[in-house]
Amino acid sequence: MALAIRLRQQGRHDNQTFRLVLTDEKSRRDGKYHELLGWYNPHEDSDEKKLSINAERIEFWLNQGAKITESAKNLVSKNAPEVMKRQRQKAVEARAKARLKSKARAKAKSA
Repeated sequence: MALAIRLRQQGRHDNQTFRLVLTDEKSRRDGKYHELLGWYNPHEDSDEKKLSINAERIEFWLNQGAKITESAKNLVSKNAPEVMKRQRQKAVEARAKARLKSKARAKAKSA
């Protein structure tokens, strides 16, 4: 079961708010979710009332292999940029490790 961090619509048609949730990738947009990770209200003026996220839980689920959608990633990077920075750094380190492994394999093959 692949997990995704994404936005879930709430509210009326002309006054929508969103929840940042952890859900199964294949579930409906407004279907059941496993965990509430935050909320986003685009109609509020102050930043405290506009967006609230639980950065620790988001980072935990990203480390467990959950995927994050682009819209959710944009909101998280605005409110908790250190979480996304650590995820980018982790991806860079993984690519560097794979590159070193590939070079070592090629060197062993040629020798």
